Amino acid sequence: MSRALLDTSVVVACTEEWADLLDPTIEAAISMVTLCELHHGVLAATDEDRPVRLRGLDWARHNLEALPVDDRLAPRFGQLMVEARRATGAKPEFADTLIAATAMTFGLPILTRDRDFRVFQGIEVVLV
Repeated sequence: MSRALLDTSVVVACTEEWADLLDPTIEAAISMVTLCELHHGVLAATDEDRPVRLRGLDWARHNLEALPVDDRLAPRFGQLMVEARRATGAKPEFADTLIAATAMTFGLPILTRDRDFRVFQGIEVVLV
């Protein structure tokens, strides 16, 4: 695995722990959805938590390519949403499905700490 898409949960963990969570040989990218979630996290944070969230947002913006959410994702989003719902009976999270569609569109595995991504078929999900 030389390139991977980081889920928001991994970006947050990287910025909070700064540990050797990520293999340095992996070229990491994020979905624009993750960048949106990080911005939301800064604005929604308490005064106590905001500096850590802001540091994470800044790290992501300067170190990771944000892959676009565009019309190429739309058919994959629909496919993933329908297949996941049929498989589980539950509707997957909208943001998670867009992140999964980003991974599928760009042919990347998802590195995540969120087991919910396992519901998406046709995408390599790596729990870290």
